[in-house]
Amino acid sequence: MARIFDVIEYPNEMSDEIVHRFPEEGIGDFRIGSQVIVRESQSAVFFRDGNALDVFKAGRHTIATANIPYLIDYIGKAFNERTPFPAEVYFVSRKEFANEKWGTPQPIIVRNPGMGLGVALLQGFGTYSFQVKDPQQFVTQIVGAQGAYRTSEIEERLRTMLLSKLQDVLGETGAKNSVIEMIGLTEEIGAAVRAKAKDDFEAIGLTLKTFYIGNLKPSDKSAQELRDMGMLDMATYTQLQAADSMRDAAQNQSGGAGLTAGIGAGMGIGNLMGQALQGGMQNTAQGGAPAAGGSAKMPDIMTPAEAAQFMKVTEEDIMAAITDGSLKAKKVGKAFRITKDNLDAFMNS
Repeated sequence: MARIFDVIEYPNEMSDEIVHRFPEEGIGDFRIGSQVIVRESQSAVFFRDGNALDVFKAGRHTIATANIPYLIDYIGKAFNERTPFPAEVYFVSRKEFANEKWGTPQPIIVRNPGMGLGVALLQGFGTYSFQVKDPQQFVTQIVGAQGAYRTSEIEERLRTMLLSKLQDVLGETGAKNSVIEMIGLTEEIGAAVRAKAKDDFEAIGLTLKTFYIGNLKPSDKSAQELRDMGMLDMATYTQLQAADSMRDAAQNQSGGAGLTAGIGAGMGIGNLMGQALQGGMQNTAQGGAPAAGGSAKMPDIMTPAEAAQFMKVTEEDIMAAITDGSLKAKKVGKAFRITKDNLDAFMNS
């Protein structure tokens, strides 16, 4: 025999629940005259035969045709007022769900004209908060007939929406500001993301309350990872390796060169590389020791192996640069020879 409910309530705090259906499974048998108790932080959506008939705010409500006039069309014009009828009530939390996390799983590409590669790779993370604005819309469009709907079930969708807007805002901001300036505009960027995401959130019955950028910084992706992403041609990849090698050699005299593009990939490692190599060449021209010891100065004609020594890269990297045309070399028989002027031009390009 079906249980007949005379009092319908959900006293749970709903810490991570956005919606809770009563009853969780099956159909509830309610009576005309039953009480619906809604907490201060809740709304309740009353359904009958899959149709939302009313939304109750906080307080005690009586199920009656005077309060829910549509009931008379579903139950019949002639009925015993104590006759049970099947229905469901969805309790919807109206509190603000705060400190939800977002982050960029992949760096966002923005323009960075006049510096290095001409683009920057930015990564960021922060928090956002949301609240149910239209309980009936949220239940009908998102929740359906689920017994409970938690924040974890919609987090991925909301983060995707926010990251899409963030990418748009960074692209627009990058057209007018340098990367360094953009990093100092996190409050303005956050406000722009909220404005752009407003309609998308409201379309599913939600309100985006806050969007905070905790950190926005150049990506620490390595040169190899950037190349795998299709962002670097061979010449640029070789240049980044050379710059990283020289930087690491300067910091660690015992050797060991990393391939991390780090902040340089985002903010102009090309400039850093050119300055470092140019400085090294000036030292060599003045009789100073070259970065990779051996000869007192750079010869006028070099083999690929000798050029690789001065650039602190592998011979394979030099050959790749010759093959793609970024480094000019003369082929003599089966061997290549590189002039000092051509190597200078390559390193400072």
